[in-house]
Amino acid sequence: MYREQSVRARNQMNKFGAERTPFVFLIDFLSEKPIVIPIAECANKRLFFIFPEIEVLPDKLESIPSVAKFHFKPVSKRAYKKAFKEVKGEMESGNTYLTNLTFSTRVLTNLTPKVLLGNVSSKYQIQLDDQFFCFSPETFITIKDGIISSCPMKGTIDASIPDAESQLRSNPKEKAEHNTITDLIRNDLNIIASKVHVSKPRYIEEINTHGRKLLQMSSEISGTLPKGWHAEIGDIIYKLLPAGSITGAPKEKTIEIILKAEQHSRGYYTGVFGVYDGNQVDSCVLIRFLEQYPKGFFHYKSGGGITINSKLEDEYNELIQKIYVPLV
Repeated sequence: MYREQSVRARNQMNKFGAERTPFVFLIDFLSEKPIVIPIAECANKRLFFIFPEIEVLPDKLESIPSVAKFHFKPVSKRAYKKAFKEVKGEMESGNTYLTNLTFSTRVLTNLTPKVLLGNVSSKYQIQLDDQFFCFSPETFITIKDGIISSCPMKGTIDASIPDAESQLRSNPKEKAEHNTITDLIRNDLNIIASKVHVSKPRYIEEINTHGRKLLQMSSEISGTLPKGWHAEIGDIIYKLLPAGSITGAPKEKTIEIILKAEQHSRGYYTGVFGVYDGNQVDSCVLIRFLEQYPKGFFHYKSGGGITINSKLEDEYNELIQKIYVPLV
């Protein structure tokens, strides 16, 4: 079934691309519930988004409650330690050298997916009905004038720390994690593009969180697609999935480790969402993710990259740092 759903989604994307029909794609982490629909059908499907150059919004945006509530209790350090040690054991056995480990945190909030759309500060915003809201800062891939680019985001530090940018750049663990993902994405792009190179190495972006700021490090990797790429857009996207920045390396084995070590189902979290406007593509990785569970419960999903040099306390704190809503 998994393969059938992926093939169907990929073929539909190729068809829309060949016809130059504007469409969106929403692909979950394991591609078990991919959605590929024309942009014109998004509103009927209750799928709304705000991208830098295009948006689809409901007839009326919700207002933020006069008193915004956002309280959470993260996974216990004991539970996190168990998964962390499992990942470290796989590294010591040589099965992985970078693994993105994530957890789900129960949240008490009146900031529903419908309320958050249009009321946060983020490069990308996606809302699927009452199911989830994502305010992602991370680009997955862009395609413009036949040039494909990917911008993996790896490396995080609290911006209030003295000399934070210098510390982030010089931290051996963060540098190793970032370089590993950059190499992985470069190898991924080489599958579908030529002249692949790091077009913008290790640049720093400031991310606004709830009451504080983070610095995050990204690199841009670019390549040239063959002529006729529009009719192969589904093949291109699926050859790059899952995104390297939220899996690890080597990718296939690391996915096995993730499914074994993590204590929740990622679903659409760490999947991808993208827009094809008939000429170009913009897309993001679905991180910074609030999901509504049955009976009105909310869960916020977050995590980070683990390397052999990772320290339990640092990684646990990073997971917590990423639990926020940047209201405007």
